Amino acid sequence: MIEEILPSCVATAEAMGDLPETLLFPQEEALLAGVADKRRHEHATARACARAALGKLRVPPAPIVSGRYGAPQWPAGVVGSITHCPGYRAAAVAWKREVTTIGIDAEPHRALPEGLLELVATQADLAHLAAMAAGQPDLSWDRLLFCAKEAVYKAWFPLAGRRLDFTDVSIEFDPARTTFAANLVAEAQPAEVWSSGFGGRWLIRDGLVITAIAAAEVRVSPPGRS
Repeated sequence: MIEEILPSCVATAEAMGDLPETLLFPQEEALLAGVADKRRHEHATARACARAALGKLRVPPAPIVSGRYGAPQWPAGVVGSITHCPGYRAAAVAWKREVTTIGIDAEPHRALPEGLLELVATQADLAHLAAMAAGQPDLSWDRLLFCAKEAVYKAWFPLAGRRLDFTDVSIEFDPARTTFAANLVAEAQPAEVWSSGFGGRWLIRDGLVITAIAAAEVRVSPPGRS
């Protein structure tokens, strides 16, 4: 599914559940010491998807360990993103010479838990979601907002090297094109503004919400500049 909302230069792999007997590299196993079996199986299947996607770029299998704040550490010259949620795991990768950064996320297509929307949405987001819901009330716009912001963060972090809060970004959806635009709010980290923002696409199918960003020529201003 996810390949439908990413450019052809991005290689993807996905699984609708955990793959049996998936092996991890010792470096990956070390990071999962003491982790519950369910989480371990999710992690292993997501890594298997990542290696399958890398194989499409003819990159040989290698450990994909988690770095700062859990960000996957990709082979030299590669950018990518991983996601997993109940019933779905996926990875997307590309050569850095073709894509600057990638962010993907998947969520179950149902309303967010009570109280969570107020923690992740800006006032602009809330007004926009109300307008969207008036036109398409059967779509869980709050979950789509959350999913889009997760994709933004995953694309942002490799460039900025710093965390981005949910309320640092506002999202605008285009239902006709199933696209979204992300904009940094004026108050958020003014020294680290991307030059043109992030744009992405979204897909709802089989009980899932999937969002994806594959941005080219995105630059983050160095500290002290805006």
